[in-house]
Amino acid sequence: MNGICSALRRLCGAVCLLLCLLAAAHAEVRINEVMAQNGTYLNGHAYDWIELYNDGKKAVDLSGWHLSDREKNPMKWTFPAGAKIAGGGYVLIYCTGDSSLDPGKNKTFYADFKISAKGETLVLSDTEGTVTDRMELPQEYGCVSYGRALSDGALGYLAESTPGKKNASEACADRTERPALLTAGGFYAKQVTVTAQAPAGSVLRYTVDGETPTAKSKVFPAEGLTLTKTVPLRVRAFRDHEVPSETVSATYLINDEQLTPVVCLTTDDKYLFNSKTGSLVKGNNGSIPNYEQDWEYPINIEYYDMDGRALINQMGTFTPAGHSARQNTQKSIALYARSAYGPERFVFNPFPHRDYSDYKSLLLRSTNSDAFFCRLRDVVYSSLAEGENILYQDALCIQVYINGKYWGHYNLREKINKYMVAQYEGVTDEEDIDMIDLISRTGTPRFTASGSGEDWVALADFCKTHDLNDAENLHYVEERLDIDSLFTHAAYEIILGNTDFTNVRLYRVPGGKWKYLLFDVEASFKSLDKTPLEYYIKPVKGKIQGFRHEPLNALLDVPEMKAKFLTRVAELLETRFTWPDVREKFEYWEDALKPILPRHISRWKNLTMDKWTANVNAARHYARLRPTKIPGLLKTAMKLTQAEVDQYFGEALKVLEAGLK
Repeated sequence: MNGICSALRRLCGAVCLLLCLLAAAHAEVRINEVMAQNGTYLNGHAYDWIELYNDGKKAVDLSGWHLSDREKNPMKWTFPAGAKIAGGGYVLIYCTGDSSLDPGKNKTFYADFKISAKGETLVLSDTEGTVTDRMELPQEYGCVSYGRALSDGALGYLAESTPGKKNASEACADRTERPALLTAGGFYAKQVTVTAQAPAGSVLRYTVDGETPTAKSKVFPAEGLTLTKTVPLRVRAFRDHEVPSETVSATYLINDEQLTPVVCLTTDDKYLFNSKTGSLVKGNNGSIPNYEQDWEYPINIEYYDMDGRALINQMGTFTPAGHSARQNTQKSIALYARSAYGPERFVFNPFPHRDYSDYKSLLLRSTNSDAFFCRLRDVVYSSLAEGENILYQDALCIQVYINGKYWGHYNLREKINKYMVAQYEGVTDEEDIDMIDLISRTGTPRFTASGSGEDWVALADFCKTHDLNDAENLHYVEERLDIDSLFTHAAYEIILGNTDFTNVRLYRVPGGKWKYLLFDVEASFKSLDKTPLEYYIKPVKGKIQGFRHEPLNALLDVPEMKAKFLTRVAELLETRFTWPDVREKFEYWEDALKPILPRHISRWKNLTMDKWTANVNAARHYARLRPTKIPGLLKTAMKLTQAEVDQYFGEALKVLEAGLK
């Protein structure tokens, strides 16, 4: 009997030990740090995240454990099989709100819920749904994490977010309020004394080199700061035991002649020119240059109109833009309004041919790759599409400063993305915007910017294998493709003579048809040769060269569609490409550029005024004559009879010739 009792005691002791070990294991894994309004972008995403920490010495198997933002539903998201956290280690869970993503593996996971910046409770539970840890989040600030202080485990805001690393020593109960610059940024004749207002009990610190002020930066003078040269002023408020305030910025342009609208960009050197982390330099990170990394960094953006008024001054983000043009010293830059840093939109409208109230993103195009260094080809040629029911990028001639240094002439453009398409097409619902398809070239996954190109590829394949003279087949295509858009796009590309013929983009809004977007036509009006006709007009089953030519050519095999296309080309020749109309576009941009080019050339030293004039004259020459050659080029390419040429182009040729006199 005693033996049985002894055995039972040993068994009970073992069970208790096991339960204690399990409880200890649970207690060792905790929610350690949370970012509910992330502004750090990776592969185009800035997901919210939760960091778990294991303060024990042994690894813990997280397979089947759960995370949730609802205490009543603690098993909302489940760790996949094989998930582990090492002793003394960290695990990151990105909260995406996207259930289609793989839950993850190794030390990175993707939960299908998001974290509210308004405050909520996060819970961690074991395989049975028993809550093992919770963290109550108050109202969150953009780019400020919330978590446990390394020193004592107290909860609060952390002055520095450290995903996957040790937390800051101190957790703060609040964040210092934003200070105010009482003297507006902008243009001043000789000097300006800037005054600022600090939150009660705080100290203002400042920089004038673009760097974010720290606790070691200079104290802002109570009587104001006198500036005698162009600088980017950045000011931040500091109060003991609080996260420092947001940084306020303004550029003061002293003795600078304006001449055009101006964009001023201000941010830390580590984001711009640092060899390890700067995105506007080649860097020393191996075979992939920094400017090819698609890092998206914070930046302050100011826009001053021709009257010197600041229409926007806000934090956002930036990336280098373009493809091969990223190799140029003066790089194109994309700008984004991001809620983690400030307003979700740039609430102003700089463009002359748009009536929008705001923008999600903008493009500063350097135009260094502009053929023959005219710096106006793309904007002149694309502006010829105004009012022709085809989407193109509007433009404005501006000058740019980066951290107070003159960065030269840029063309401010609409940024091509799903938001640009949504504005043009009147799509306002966020879910519908996310469903917009935006593709380029062949529409394969490699050339898909948003959504999917699968339906486009299927449609192009259909055109390749079906005779559209069959009414049913033609109807199938008409239901899916905006044929007017296709014909207008092809007509422009052919008339312009765009030798960069792979610059083809299409889009489709939910419930709509595929439409074309006129994009990057700077390599146009360079000759009187047939190019790019040989890429547009070719056998349906011919080799695919850069874009899907089959829909156009399958339609041209249908007599009424052929007539419609030729009529459209003639309309554009007669109404858009007469020399007086085209010359007017040239003159508008030449007048904008001439006053600022000497300073731009002095900055970059890659052009002379004489060379620029010669280059523009060459562009003018081909823009004047090429439209008159199009009927003859189409006659050869499409095997038209002279009677057809006379029928479709007789009147257009008369108008074109009259414009040359």
